[in-house]
Amino acid sequence: MAKRGGFPGGGMPGGYANMLKQAQRMQRQMEQSQKELEEKEYTAKAGGGAVEATVTGGKAVKKIKISPDAVDPEDVEMLEDMIVAAIAEAQAAADADSEAMLGKMTGGLPF
Repeated sequence: MAKRGGFPGGGMPGGYANMLKQAQRMQRQMEQSQKELEEKEYTAKAGGGAVEATVTGGKAVKKIKISPDAVDPEDVEMLEDMIVAAIAEAQAAADADSEAMLGKMTGGLPF
């Protein structure tokens, strides 16, 4: 009677071992890329350059620059909005870079 299932010789096929090695290599590359991305800085401006925010790829706010012209004691709310807008734009740039990096590494595979 013939055996059912399994692999000839009872061992694992070379293709599976190679696939496992490739997956491990891809995981190491992704971890390295993620680390680099988290350290990378993204800067964006709002209010025509009156406010500038710098964030890391890990979304940490590193720096806020405010032009003295943007400081109006009568309109603090506008300054607050410009700060939020600059941070959001810098974070969006970090997100886009992250998605591009992930897409490049996975070749568009869905996860």
